[in-house]
Amino acid sequence: MNLWDSQDTRVFVKFSKPATYADGTLNGRAVREATTGAPVFDEAIAWMDCEVRHAIDLGTHTLFVGELVDGDIRIDEARSASMSDTRMKYGGVKRGGH
Repeated sequence: MNLWDSQDTRVFVKFSKPATYADGTLNGRAVREATTGAPVFDEAIAWMDCEVRHAIDLGTHTLFVGELVDGDIRIDEARSASMSDTRMKYGGVKRGGH
């Protein structure tokens, strides 16, 4: 999980569609691999790397329970962005077959 500065939310639009990986970037943003191989963005103010321990089917969504294996806070004084910092809305699209 990468946390972004609340003052830099334009990046979320780039990731509302499928991501492309090329030359050490995801959708043009520089990344490196965390302990598990997950991408960590150079621009993230903080990040957490987890290993999945359980996947719980909740009907319309799956809840993943993970164990934190690595992480860092790069900019301690920054406030992480939330949905209210953007013009975006979460639609809660149901999975097929449910």
